[in-house]
Amino acid sequence: IDQTVARRQREFALLQQLLAIRTELDQLAKESGRGAGGGGGGFAADDGAADDDDEEEDEMAELERKVEAKQFSDEARKVAHREMKRLKKTPPQGAEHGVIRTYIETLLAIPWTEADSTPLPLSRDFVAQARKKLDQDHYGLDKIKKRLLEWLAVLRLQQQQWQVDLALASNKPALEPPTVATTAPVSASTEAATETALVLRDPSVAPPPVPAATPEKPAWPPYKAPILLLHGPPGVGKTSIARSLAEAMGRKFIRISLGGVRDEAEIRGHRRTYVGAMPGKVVAALRKCGVKNPVVLLDEVDKMGHQSMHGDPSAAMLEVLDPEQNHAFEDHYLGVPVDLSQVLFIATANSLETIPEPLYDRMEAIELSGYVHDEKLHIARQSLLPKQLRANALSPELVSIADEVLLFLITAYTREAGVRSLERHIGSVCRAKAVEYSEAKDQQSAETDATAGLEKARRPAGYRVEVTREDVERILGPSRFDEDEGDRDGRVGVVNGLAYQGSGNGGILSIETTAIPGSGKFTLTGSLGDVISESAHVAFAWVRAHAFDLGIAAAERENAFKAIDVHLHMPAGAVKKDGPSAGVAMTVAIVSLMRGVAPRKRVAMTGEVTLRGAVTPVGGIREKVLAAHRAGLQRVILPSKNRRDIDTAGELPDQVKAEVEFVYVDAVEDAIAAAFEGGWQGVTGKPRTSGIGAHGQTWLESHL
Repeated sequence: IDQTVARRQREFALLQQLLAIRTELDQLAKESGRGAGGGGGGFAADDGAADDDDEEEDEMAELERKVEAKQFSDEARKVAHREMKRLKKTPPQGAEHGVIRTYIETLLAIPWTEADSTPLPLSRDFVAQARKKLDQDHYGLDKIKKRLLEWLAVLRLQQQQWQVDLALASNKPALEPPTVATTAPVSASTEAATETALVLRDPSVAPPPVPAATPEKPAWPPYKAPILLLHGPPGVGKTSIARSLAEAMGRKFIRISLGGVRDEAEIRGHRRTYVGAMPGKVVAALRKCGVKNPVVLLDEVDKMGHQSMHGDPSAAMLEVLDPEQNHAFEDHYLGVPVDLSQVLFIATANSLETIPEPLYDRMEAIELSGYVHDEKLHIARQSLLPKQLRANALSPELVSIADEVLLFLITAYTREAGVRSLERHIGSVCRAKAVEYSEAKDQQSAETDATAGLEKARRPAGYRVEVTREDVERILGPSRFDEDEGDRDGRVGVVNGLAYQGSGNGGILSIETTAIPGSGKFTLTGSLGDVISESAHVAFAWVRAHAFDLGIAAAERENAFKAIDVHLHMPAGAVKKDGPSAGVAMTVAIVSLMRGVAPRKRVAMTGEVTLRGAVTPVGGIREKVLAAHRAGLQRVILPSKNRRDIDTAGELPDQVKAEVEFVYVDAVEDAIAAAFEGGWQGVTGKPRTSGIGAHGQTWLESHL
């Protein structure tokens, strides 16, 4: 140990002597004129080293000037001055010199007090302009727009009240009530402060300019921004609406991709002891945008890694997304608290299942459902088609696509919740029209170009502007998807169920039943999972238990199924199906088979059935109802507790509510009554000619 200490002391002494020698040499060079370019002498070989030392001193002086001028937080200012002193004592040739200098430059680049001081929240039409901006950029999405406008209105009121408090605080001595009751006139400063307060509280009056920010008096009030989580299928506008919000607020926007992040250090940063250490993604984002109050998009937060050997990044996000703690977020590289309370974090996710519960609890989740066909048509007409025309150097006069053709493109070539695939197909059509236009223009003769008018020159002979359905099939090939119509006519033993297919899509789940001679067995086919199979057995058991009430059995204790087997099948056998929501539909299908009565035309249903006949609520109501509407079905039977999903404002388009009749049921008897013409009497009112119903008896007689 003593030898090591002695060696280090000797190294330090030699370095100090070297610095002293260089300083003396520089002084001698300046005195002899060599510093100004003079020749001769024995120091000519050291001119380059002297210049480098001068440049290093200038850079150190400039760095120190920046540190003194920078508005740090209290903790950051102390650390910056301490590191600056260390930097001066460290030789430039040492590795530690570069590490310290990089750290100081990082501290200087972080916006400790800098913020967007654009006084947009104080403008008299700020909320109206923000609403206009959101509506202009996005069609639909009323729920998320409503929540964002609520926060913007609160932000405006907070800013106005902050300005009032500043105005009153600047005139506090004049506003204090007198200690003696007198009739002294009110001072001019009091009148000015009162007038300022009235002006700031009146939104119809133009506000005064926002004062410059200082550490003691920031331009923005201290507030806690909400942590929003937008979850929904891909392509519905989660990322773009965050960008539109930043533009509406006049804030800077930056995106942090969290997909595939598995190292905690990518969030909190690396400690300075590591080679190549750097701040985490959050601090790096603030450094890049240069302000402390940007709109930060945390993209794909559901795809972060969990419990890896390098730590849990989702656990590191807990402090970032906690409004009670993120005012003092400490990055491992910086080692000083960073204020994140004024950052508006907006997270996006496709699924909530992979988000840890503590992290999910810190965010306000807002679901963005898939678009209906009418919404996709409007988006394609107003946004996607003009965008693709510009991208392919085509003017609107050169391509015309009717609404019927766009709707065919939506239904026959895309099956998605968003509009990404739709945009790609529209781009394919535009590129094909660009080829047709170029070829037609090349074939046009020079004489025609010289004599034709502008309209004819822009539309060469042989070029057709209109895009027809046949053109779409020629360009994109045969349609990929068939229209899901379901059973519109009503057949015995066949019922339209409703299914949620994932990614914001719903569909018609056709249920078919038939009876064959046997011994009372119940067979299921169609790639059915465990849950839906159990629901089918519950439905079959309920029908057997109530066979007499339904008119299936002639006597109360008669087994109407002892001579037949019932087979229930769901088409599209290659597609796996599961879930409890088909219970009502399967029950009605079995009743229809055994009574020989066809259900109503254009009816669909969903709901779980218990063994005692209760109909319980299910999920995916919006998507299921939209699927029924697209298939042309006019009546939908739903559990009573799902009424809130229909009545919620903005959940369903008004057109769908006007064209679809909703029937809410609490028991399976009510669902059966709503599914058949004539209600319950349409099923039980017929004479009981046999134990399995007239239709079943006729069938058995013809097959036995």
